Amino acid sequence: MLEKREQLPQENYTPTDYFIYCLEAVDDIETEEVTSTQQKLEELTIQYGIASIYKTCDSIEGLEASLNTLVLDDHNFKNYEIIYLVMTGEANSICLNDYYYSLQEIAEIFEGRLNGKIVHFSNAKVLDLDDEEAQYFLDITGAKAISGYGNKFNGIISANLDQVFFNLFKEDDNMLDVVEQLYQKHYKVCKLLDFRLYY
Repeated sequence: MLEKREQLPQENYTPTDYFIYCLEAVDDIETEEVTSTQQKLEELTIQYGIASIYKTCDSIEGLEASLNTLVLDDHNFKNYEIIYLVMTGEANSICLNDYYYSLQEIAEIFEGRLNGKIVHFSNAKVLDLDDEEAQYFLDITGAKAISGYGNKFNGIISANLDQVFFNLFKEDDNMLDVVEQLYQKHYKVCKLLDFRLYY
């Protein structure tokens, strides 16, 4: 398990009980290359003092195992406000190793296990749910919200806006205030990427 807590520069770091848990879909988990997502998470730690745990998965079993490990074995689980998923897919699905899984299927795998969490998708995939789909995911998993972007990657990755979103959450745990601040500070990018929150 890769933890980045050791690398924090002491001068601008305030201890925090707030962590990001990031799962990125890759073609093969045996390949050890540093992804741009990992680099962005390191920046998040250095700039904002937000610790993260980063894992990769290349199958639905890997996704399930990683989240199960987090939920069942990590005693800091209650401190993870946000589960950050970096994976491709369609409006209401994720893609792992060329297989598509609907968010309903994902919800059923994690039934009752994401209580109080915000599941945030990068814009590697579009997130476009109708009210019923969103409500089903939240009801089944217990998640507080699901967020992401309505516009697909158009040469702009959401990583920088994701960082701001995560940092605003560290400062204020009212998610509606956070979204309002995000739009106030970065209106153009929010509109361009079509940031959305289902709760």
